[in-house]
Amino acid sequence: MSQPNLTPETSNNAAVTHALNGKPDTMTKIILSKFVKNKLAVVGSIFLLFIISAAVLAPVIAPYSFEEQRLLDKLKPPGKEYLLGSDKFGRDILTRLLYGARVSLLVGFASVFGAITIGTVVGALAGYFGGILDAILMRFVDIVISIPQIFLLITLVTIFQPGIDKLILIFALTSWTTTARLVRGEFLSLRTREFVLASRTIGTRAYKIIFSHILPNALGPIIVAATLQVGGVILAESALSYLGLGIQPPTPSWGNMLQDAQNFTIMVKAWWYPLFPGLLILFTVLCFNFVGDGLRDALDPKVND
Repeated sequence: MSQPNLTPETSNNAAVTHALNGKPDTMTKIILSKFVKNKLAVVGSIFLLFIISAAVLAPVIAPYSFEEQRLLDKLKPPGKEYLLGSDKFGRDILTRLLYGARVSLLVGFASVFGAITIGTVVGALAGYFGGILDAILMRFVDIVISIPQIFLLITLVTIFQPGIDKLILIFALTSWTTTARLVRGEFLSLRTREFVLASRTIGTRAYKIIFSHILPNALGPIIVAATLQVGGVILAESALSYLGLGIQPPTPSWGNMLQDAQNFTIMVKAWWYPLFPGLLILFTVLCFNFVGDGLRDALDPKVND
Protein backbone atom coordinates (compact mmCIF):
# COMPACT_ATOMS: atom_id res chain seq x y z
CA MET A 1 0.00 0.00 0.00
CA SER A 2 1.53 3.32 -1.06
CA GLN A 3 2.06 6.10 1.47
CA PRO A 4 0.79 9.64 0.71
CA ASN A 5 3.41 12.12 -0.42
CA LEU A 6 3.70 14.66 2.44
CA THR A 7 5.19 17.88 1.13
CA PRO A 8 5.38 21.20 2.98
CA GLU A 9 2.45 22.39 0.89
CA THR A 10 0.23 19.46 1.86
CA SER A 11 1.27 19.85 5.50
CA ASN A 12 0.24 23.50 5.43
CA ASN A 13 -3.06 22.57 3.83
CA ALA A 14 -3.64 20.04 6.58
CA ALA A 15 -2.93 22.65 9.22
CA VAL A 16 -5.36 25.08 7.55
CA THR A 17 -8.03 22.37 7.38
CA HIS A 18 -7.43 21.59 11.04
CA ALA A 19 -7.89 25.24 11.97
CA LEU A 20 -11.03 25.61 9.83
CA ASN A 21 -12.60 22.64 11.56
CA GLY A 22 -12.45 24.66 14.76
CA LYS A 23 -10.35 22.15 16.73
CA PRO A 24 -8.53 23.74 19.68
CA ASP A 25 -4.79 23.68 19.78
CA THR A 26 -3.61 20.63 21.74
CA MET A 27 -0.74 22.43 23.50
CA THR A 28 -3.05 25.22 24.64
CA LYS A 29 -5.48 22.66 26.05
CA ILE A 30 -2.69 20.92 27.95
CA ILE A 31 -1.37 24.19 29.42
CA LEU A 32 -4.86 25.38 30.39
CA SER A 33 -5.71 22.01 31.93
CA LYS A 34 -2.55 21.99 34.06
CA PHE A 35 -3.12 25.59 35.13
CA VAL A 36 -6.75 25.00 36.14
CA LYS A 37 -5.71 22.07 38.35
CA ASN A 38 -3.70 24.50 40.47
CA LYS A 39 -6.50 25.83 42.69
CA LEU A 40 -4.42 28.62 44.23
CA ALA A 41 -3.47 29.87 40.76
CA VAL A 42 -7.14 29.92 39.71
CA VAL A 43 -8.15 31.81 42.87
CA GLY A 44 -5.28 34.25 42.31
CA SER A 45 -6.35 34.81 38.69
CA ILE A 46 -9.94 35.55 39.73
CA PHE A 47 -8.82 38.01 42.40
CA LEU A 48 -6.43 39.79 40.03
CA LEU A 49 -9.11 39.99 37.35
CA PHE A 50 -11.43 41.57 39.92
CA ILE A 51 -8.79 44.10 41.06
CA ILE A 52 -7.80 45.03 37.48
CA SER A 53 -11.46 45.43 36.46
CA ALA A 54 -12.16 47.61 39.52
CA ALA A 55 -9.09 49.76 38.75
CA VAL A 56 -10.12 50.24 35.10
CA LEU A 57 -13.68 51.13 36.09
CA ALA A 58 -12.65 53.36 39.02
CA PRO A 59 -14.01 56.60 37.46
CA VAL A 60 -17.39 54.87 37.04
CA ILE A 61 -17.78 52.97 40.31
CA ALA A 62 -15.93 55.26 42.74
CA PRO A 63 -18.50 57.04 44.96
CA TYR A 64 -16.41 60.23 45.32
CA SER A 65 -13.49 62.09 43.78
CA PHE A 66 -10.19 60.89 45.21
CA GLU A 67 -9.23 64.52 45.99
CA GLU A 68 -12.53 65.47 47.64
CA GLN A 69 -12.02 66.46 51.28
CA ARG A 70 -14.79 66.71 53.87
CA LEU A 71 -13.10 67.97 57.01
CA LEU A 72 -16.25 67.35 59.06
CA ASP A 73 -16.07 63.64 58.18
CA LYS A 74 -12.49 62.98 59.27
CA LEU A 75 -11.70 59.41 60.37
CA LYS A 76 -15.27 58.18 60.07
CA PRO A 77 -15.58 54.40 60.53
CA PRO A 78 -16.95 52.15 57.77
CA GLY A 79 -20.67 52.67 57.29
CA LYS A 80 -23.35 53.54 54.77
CA GLU A 81 -21.82 56.86 53.74
CA TYR A 82 -18.22 55.63 53.60
CA LEU A 83 -18.18 51.88 52.97
CA LEU A 84 -14.54 51.52 54.08
CA GLY A 85 -14.36 54.63 56.23
CA SER A 86 -12.66 57.97 55.64
CA ASP A 87 -9.10 59.20 56.23
CA LYS A 88 -7.73 62.08 58.31
CA PHE A 89 -8.66 64.59 55.58
CA GLY A 90 -12.23 63.32 55.23
CA ARG A 91 -11.52 61.53 51.93
CA ASP A 92 -13.31 58.30 51.06
CA ILE A 93 -10.92 55.35 51.49
CA LEU A 94 -12.75 53.11 49.01
CA THR A 95 -12.38 55.74 46.29
CA ARG A 96 -8.70 56.20 47.03
CA LEU A 97 -8.15 52.42 47.03
CA LEU A 98 -9.70 52.16 43.56
CA TYR A 99 -7.61 54.98 42.14
CA GLY A 100 -4.58 53.72 44.05
CA ALA A 101 -5.01 50.37 42.32
CA ARG A 102 -4.76 52.14 38.94
CA VAL A 103 -1.46 53.71 39.96
CA SER A 104 0.07 50.63 41.60
CA LEU A 105 -0.91 48.27 38.78
CA LEU A 106 0.21 50.75 36.11
CA VAL A 107 3.63 51.05 37.74
CA GLY A 108 3.83 47.27 38.13
CA PHE A 109 2.84 46.27 34.61
CA ALA A 110 4.66 49.07 32.77
CA SER A 111 7.87 48.62 34.76
CA VAL A 112 7.92 44.87 34.24
CA PHE A 113 7.22 45.28 30.52
CA GLY A 114 10.24 47.57 30.23
CA ALA A 115 12.42 45.33 32.40
CA ILE A 116 11.43 42.18 30.48
CA THR A 117 12.15 43.90 27.16
CA ILE A 118 15.62 45.06 28.24
CA GLY A 119 16.48 41.77 29.93
CA THR A 120 15.30 39.69 26.97
CA VAL A 121 17.36 41.65 24.46
CA VAL A 122 20.51 41.58 26.64
CA GLY A 123 20.11 37.90 27.52
CA ALA A 124 19.36 36.91 23.92
CA LEU A 125 22.42 38.67 22.54
CA ALA A 126 24.69 37.26 25.26
CA GLY A 127 23.36 33.72 24.95
CA TYR A 128 23.29 33.54 21.16
CA PHE A 129 26.62 35.15 20.27
CA GLY A 130 28.60 34.18 23.39
CA GLY A 131 32.30 34.98 23.53
CA ILE A 132 33.45 38.51 24.32
CA LEU A 133 29.97 40.01 23.98
CA ASP A 134 28.61 37.50 26.48
CA ALA A 135 31.43 38.23 28.94
CA ILE A 136 30.95 42.02 28.71
CA LEU A 137 27.17 41.91 29.09
CA MET A 138 27.21 39.43 31.96
CA ARG A 139 29.87 41.38 33.88
CA PHE A 140 27.67 44.46 33.54
CA VAL A 141 24.75 42.41 34.86
CA ASP A 142 26.90 41.31 37.82
CA ILE A 143 27.75 44.94 38.60
CA VAL A 144 24.09 45.98 38.60
CA ILE A 145 23.08 42.99 40.76
CA SER A 146 25.84 43.72 43.27
CA ILE A 147 24.31 47.13 44.09
CA PRO A 148 21.61 46.80 46.81
CA GLN A 149 18.40 47.53 44.92
CA ILE A 150 16.61 49.42 47.67
CA PHE A 151 19.51 51.88 48.06
CA LEU A 152 19.80 52.23 44.28
CA LEU A 153 16.05 52.94 44.05
CA ILE A 154 16.16 55.50 46.85
CA THR A 155 19.17 57.24 45.29
CA LEU A 156 17.64 57.41 41.80
CA VAL A 157 14.24 58.56 43.09
CA THR A 158 15.91 61.27 45.19
CA ILE A 159 17.91 62.51 42.19
CA PHE A 160 15.09 62.52 39.63
CA GLN A 161 12.19 63.45 41.97
CA PRO A 162 9.21 61.11 42.50
CA GLY A 163 6.57 60.64 39.82
CA ILE A 164 4.74 57.83 38.06
CA ASP A 165 6.74 58.10 34.83
CA LYS A 166 10.06 58.32 36.67
CA LEU A 167 9.20 55.38 38.93
CA ILE A 168 8.35 53.24 35.91
CA LEU A 169 11.63 54.16 34.22
CA ILE A 170 13.68 53.55 37.37
CA PHE A 171 12.08 50.16 38.08
CA ALA A 172 12.54 49.11 34.46
CA LEU A 173 16.22 50.08 34.50
CA THR A 174 16.95 48.28 37.78
CA SER A 175 14.83 45.10 37.46
CA TRP A 176 15.97 43.56 34.16
CA THR A 177 19.02 41.62 35.37
CA THR A 178 17.17 38.49 36.51
CA THR A 179 15.42 38.23 33.15
CA ALA A 180 18.72 38.72 31.31
CA ARG A 181 20.32 35.80 33.14
CA LEU A 182 17.26 33.62 32.62
CA VAL A 183 17.05 34.34 28.87
CA ARG A 184 20.81 33.85 28.44
CA GLY A 185 20.55 30.39 29.99
CA GLU A 186 17.66 29.46 27.70
CA PHE A 187 19.51 30.69 24.61
CA LEU A 188 22.69 28.80 25.55
CA SER A 189 20.59 25.64 25.66
CA LEU A 190 18.56 26.30 22.51
CA ARG A 191 21.26 27.65 20.17
CA THR A 192 22.72 24.15 19.68
CA ARG A 193 19.39 22.56 18.72
CA GLU A 194 18.88 21.13 15.25
CA PHE A 195 16.38 23.74 14.06
CA VAL A 196 18.84 26.55 14.90
CA LEU A 197 21.74 24.78 13.16
CA ALA A 198 19.52 24.18 10.12
CA SER A 199 18.57 27.88 9.99
CA ARG A 200 22.25 28.87 10.14
CA THR A 201 23.08 26.40 7.38
CA ILE A 202 20.60 27.95 4.95
CA GLY A 203 21.93 31.43 5.71
CA THR A 204 19.14 32.85 7.90
CA ARG A 205 20.16 36.16 9.46
CA ALA A 206 21.08 36.15 13.15
CA TYR A 207 18.34 38.57 14.24
CA LYS A 208 15.69 36.38 12.58
CA ILE A 209 17.03 33.24 14.26
CA ILE A 210 17.04 35.01 17.63
CA PHE A 211 13.59 36.56 17.51
CA SER A 212 11.71 34.20 15.20
CA HIS A 213 13.13 30.78 16.06
CA ILE A 214 14.76 30.74 19.50
CA LEU A 215 12.82 33.38 21.44
CA PRO A 216 9.36 31.77 20.95
CA ASN A 217 10.76 28.58 22.49
CA ALA A 218 12.01 30.53 25.52
CA LEU A 219 8.78 32.45 26.22
CA GLY A 220 7.58 30.10 28.98
CA PRO A 221 10.20 31.04 31.61
CA ILE A 222 9.99 34.72 30.55
CA ILE A 223 6.22 34.82 31.14
CA VAL A 224 6.61 33.19 34.54
CA ALA A 225 9.39 35.61 35.53
CA ALA A 226 7.29 38.60 34.42
CA THR A 227 4.27 37.47 36.44
CA LEU A 228 6.32 37.02 39.60
CA GLN A 229 8.12 40.32 39.03
CA VAL A 230 4.93 42.40 38.89
CA GLY A 231 4.20 41.55 42.52
CA GLY A 232 7.74 42.51 43.50
CA VAL A 233 7.50 45.89 41.77
CA ILE A 234 4.15 46.66 43.43
CA LEU A 235 5.71 45.83 46.80
CA ALA A 236 8.76 48.02 46.07
CA GLU A 237 6.59 50.93 44.89
CA SER A 238 4.51 50.63 48.06
CA ALA A 239 7.66 50.67 50.18
CA LEU A 240 8.99 53.78 48.44
CA SER A 241 5.63 55.54 48.70
CA TYR A 242 5.43 54.60 52.39
CA LEU A 243 8.81 56.28 52.87
CA GLY A 244 7.55 59.36 51.04
CA LEU A 245 9.77 58.74 48.01
CA GLY A 246 7.19 57.28 45.65
CA ILE A 247 3.86 58.56 44.34
CA GLN A 248 3.19 61.95 45.91
CA PRO A 249 -0.19 63.01 47.40
CA PRO A 250 -2.85 63.90 46.51
CA THR A 251 -2.46 61.18 43.85
CA PRO A 252 -3.31 57.98 45.75
CA SER A 253 -1.32 54.76 45.78
CA TRP A 254 -1.56 51.92 48.25
CA GLY A 255 1.87 52.80 49.60
CA ASN A 256 1.25 56.47 50.32
CA MET A 257 -2.11 55.60 51.89
CA LEU A 258 -0.16 53.56 54.43
CA GLN A 259 2.27 56.45 54.83
CA ASP A 260 -0.62 58.74 55.77
CA ALA A 261 -1.72 56.26 58.45
CA GLN A 262 1.62 55.68 60.20
CA ASN A 263 0.57 57.71 63.24
CA PHE A 264 0.17 55.42 66.26
CA THR A 265 -3.02 57.16 67.40
CA ILE A 266 -4.59 56.66 63.98
CA MET A 267 -3.58 52.99 63.91
CA VAL A 268 -5.26 52.44 67.29
CA LYS A 269 -8.41 54.57 66.92
CA ALA A 270 -8.93 54.29 63.13
CA TRP A 271 -7.96 50.67 62.38
CA TRP A 272 -9.63 50.77 58.96
CA TYR A 273 -7.27 53.48 57.72
CA PRO A 274 -4.11 51.31 57.37
CA LEU A 275 -5.93 47.94 57.23
CA PHE A 276 -7.50 48.03 53.78
CA PRO A 277 -4.48 49.31 51.78
CA GLY A 278 -2.26 46.83 53.62
CA LEU A 279 -4.59 43.92 52.83
CA LEU A 280 -4.79 44.90 49.15
CA ILE A 281 -1.00 44.99 48.86
CA LEU A 282 -0.75 41.62 50.64
CA PHE A 283 -3.39 39.82 48.59
CA THR A 284 -2.38 41.33 45.25
CA VAL A 285 1.29 40.38 45.62
CA LEU A 286 0.31 36.95 46.96
CA CYS A 287 -2.03 36.32 44.02
CA PHE A 288 0.63 37.32 41.49
CA ASN A 289 2.91 34.74 43.12
CA PHE A 290 0.15 32.11 42.97
CA VAL A 291 -0.44 32.81 39.27
CA GLY A 292 3.31 32.72 38.60
CA ASP A 293 3.61 29.32 40.29
CA GLY A 294 0.64 28.04 38.29
CA LEU A 295 2.11 29.24 35.00
CA ARG A 296 5.49 27.74 35.87
CA ASP A 297 3.92 24.30 36.36
CA ALA A 298 1.62 24.65 33.34
CA LEU A 299 4.40 25.69 30.95
CA ASP A 300 6.91 23.09 32.21
CA PRO A 301 6.65 19.93 30.03
CA LYS A 302 8.32 17.90 32.79
CA VAL A 303 5.36 18.43 35.11
CA ASN A 304 2.66 15.84 34.55
CA ASP A 305 -1.06 16.59 34.50
